[in-house]
Amino acid sequence: MTQNDRPITGSLKERDGMYTAILNVYDKTGKRKQKYHALHIPVKGNKRKAQAALDELIRNYESPEIKNERAKKESPLFADFLLEWLELTAPTIERTTYESYKSLITARLDGFFRLRKLRLDELAPKHIRELHQSIFADGCNANTVIHYHAVVRKALQYAVKNDLVTENVADKVDRPKKSKYLAGFYSKDELSKLFDATKDDSMAAVIQLAAYYGLRRSEVLGIRWSSIDFDRGTISINHKVTEGKVDGKTKIFAEDKLKTKSSFRTLPLIPAMRELLFKQKKKQSEYRALFKSSYCQDFEDYVCVDEMGMLFRPNYVTDHFKLLLRQHKLRPIRFHDLRHSCASLLLSQGIPMKQIQDWLGHSTFATTADIYSHLDFNSKQESAEAIASAFAPEEEPEENAEEEQGFSMTLSM
Repeated sequence: MTQNDRPITGSLKERDGMYTAILNVYDKTGKRKQKYHALHIPVKGNKRKAQAALDELIRNYESPEIKNERAKKESPLFADFLLEWLELTAPTIERTTYESYKSLITARLDGFFRLRKLRLDELAPKHIRELHQSIFADGCNANTVIHYHAVVRKALQYAVKNDLVTENVADKVDRPKKSKYLAGFYSKDELSKLFDATKDDSMAAVIQLAAYYGLRRSEVLGIRWSSIDFDRGTISINHKVTEGKVDGKTKIFAEDKLKTKSSFRTLPLIPAMRELLFKQKKKQSEYRALFKSSYCQDFEDYVCVDEMGMLFRPNYVTDHFKLLLRQHKLRPIRFHDLRHSCASLLLSQGIPMKQIQDWLGHSTFATTADIYSHLDFNSKQESAEAIASAFAPEEEPEENAEEEQGFSMTLSM
């Protein structure tokens, strides 16, 4: 360390009720020089503010070498910063979003950045590109890369906002183009086979409600008897059931909070569903009488419960659905694809995309169109007929028979 690289020190002095900063600066020979700066900060009640101003002055006077040394000491490892950012941002985001971020950090980001021992202020665009490449190298698609990139970018946005770094290096890296998602779905015949094969399963109501109404998993599990009006013939989607981990333990969350405002919707009670729900209600009464005190009373208002009155866990629904398909040798699809199957059948019946948006509870028309436009054959057929008509040759009008006869007579004369 050269003489002028010696750490700069400072102190505060009161002058006429105002704070003045005194800096001890060293020249190349090591000689100390004192510099005075009027802070224009009143003494009364402003000690912390004045100290912060003094610290800022000291940083401004430091040599590049000392600044670099200070940065290394103050800037955390990016892997540690990600974990800290996650906990700081937790109160401002949905629990499911928090769980998603946490799983992405735990699964890959923490290990990737910790292995490289990169500090927050050392992060560069090339490191983000290396992250992308490592994800692709593991056989993941562009959508997976986009998810990881989004988490890194959000964390860096927080860092920029709080003056921990000067720029968001993730913005300098192009994200890969999102892969077009083609939803899987069952045909009408396949759904009929599914309903028949699972009619005696405890999850029969879960499966059919999801298929008929195109419900998300959390929505179908959140259906309550109090949300069904048999007299008016309506069913309201206004509650959800999800699960997540708290302190390492899986916990069920039931809440009156759906994905978007548009997810709250009231739909007509389809006759087949009315009959199914009456049977479900009767089953619950029979099981309650059979198991007596052993029957769970906590979820009496819920439609989708097992024989003991316990609410189905979301992950159980996913796993059991896969098992049912294997057992009955049905084509593999995801449980969520029942929602897509509903949309596909509505499109095949000529239902406009806007009405399907309302039925499914999508927040925007664009979301519905982006997912299901490739299935909308009816609109394509109309377009095909329109373009065919536009290019069709015009037919020559037939001449009047009398005029033709008169014309012939004229020629014969």
